[in-house]
Amino acid sequence: MANHDCDLFVIGAGSGGVRAARLAAQLGARVILAEAAQLGGTCVNVGCIPKKLYSYAAHFADDFRDAVGFGWRVGEPRFDWATLRTNRAAEITRLNGVYRKMLVEAGVRIVTGWAQFEGPHQVLVQTAGGRHHFSARHILVATGARPSVPKFPGCERVVTSDGMFDIRPFPARLLVVGGGYIACEFASIFNGLGARVTQLYRGELILRGFDDELRRFITQEMRKHGVDLHTHADVSAIERRPGGLWVSLADGRHVTADAVLYATGRIPNVAGLGLPAAGVAQGKDGAIIVDAHHTTNVPGIHAIGDVTAKLQLTPVALAEAMAVVHRLFGPRRREMSYEFVPKAVFTHPNVATVGYTESEARKAFGEVTVYRSEFRALKHTLSGRSERTFMKLVVDRASDRVVGVHMVGPDAGEVVQGFAVALKAHATKAQFDATLGIHPTAAEEFVTMRQPVVH
Repeated sequence: MANHDCDLFVIGAGSGGVRAARLAAQLGARVILAEAAQLGGTCVNVGCIPKKLYSYAAHFADDFRDAVGFGWRVGEPRFDWATLRTNRAAEITRLNGVYRKMLVEAGVRIVTGWAQFEGPHQVLVQTAGGRHHFSARHILVATGARPSVPKFPGCERVVTSDGMFDIRPFPARLLVVGGGYIACEFASIFNGLGARVTQLYRGELILRGFDDELRRFITQEMRKHGVDLHTHADVSAIERRPGGLWVSLADGRHVTADAVLYATGRIPNVAGLGLPAAGVAQGKDGAIIVDAHHTTNVPGIHAIGDVTAKLQLTPVALAEAMAVVHRLFGPRRREMSYEFVPKAVFTHPNVATVGYTESEARKAFGEVTVYRSEFRALKHTLSGRSERTFMKLVVDRASDRVVGVHMVGPDAGEVVQGFAVALKAHATKAQFDATLGIHPTAAEEFVTMRQPVVH
């Protein structure tokens, strides 16, 4: 230990890296953390946090319209893009400061600069003040992922999710390309904020990996909300013309837009890390290959989060960070499980899910029983809106365990988070049935569904 500058050198100060550095220091390890950008990584700066804030902002458009049916008379609402940008930036700056304070108080040494491997235990950090060499007993790579844009004529004219929070001017006509959660969230957000949004997805159903019924349901709800969503559609070229961006589609059609957001996937952020110098094995798109304990093929080098291209979710990176640190420095081991990881998509309306889709459950368990409910929420009996809520339970018939919970509707993430605990605890459908609901809520529907779907 005395031969190294630190016990743990963390490359990347995103959610996983910060958690690992802070926890390791609290457990008595000597920790150095290197980050070239703002603390907090994608989630805090250009991901989960600002996106959720913008989603809140976009929901007010519906709230103003809904209020009329409840007796409120409001003037014509006016949205100011500059105010939202300014207030969001102030909050992110505050969070950056909170992260720095937590790390410093825990005893972590923060080095601002670009880190790269020089060997299995050696790291070079290029800072504004020069080049600094460090030796570490353990090195943890937590550099996350970055947006990926395919090459095609005019691809340099697109923006990625990183640039959407400060885009100027506000795009009156926005084209969103992609069908994953980032594309769908931004389509909903900018539609709610007043843009005319067109969304293109080359596949048949958006939100690949989610339950098929849920995917079809959210498609129709997003269209109801005003998103002009087209499947089996792809871009072939983009030109700048006097009326805006002229986007040619593969089928010969075209769309004119003020901005084109490409949200077609993210790839591990490994460029410039010098991984070959340390002999670290990599897979597709450069993803760092790790074992069940998040260790690479090189002893002493570990990786967590999006850079490993497993589940690209902030809570997953946090859990992996704790598993690594407890194994290296803690009094007890902490295992990481990827089963029953809840997910939410902040579209309008929200999507949330935990556990197996129906098709996955049939492959894993064989015989399953499905319960489904679709209804108009109580609120909209007076608001007059046609939005509907969708809920679905998937049950392993042999054990009666509930193995899948899926929802589309307001606050779906808040609702499904609680049911994720039940699934982790191996709750059965009988236990769901024996649980009293809170009335009147949408969530109570999950414990009152009695009639299975007949296939």
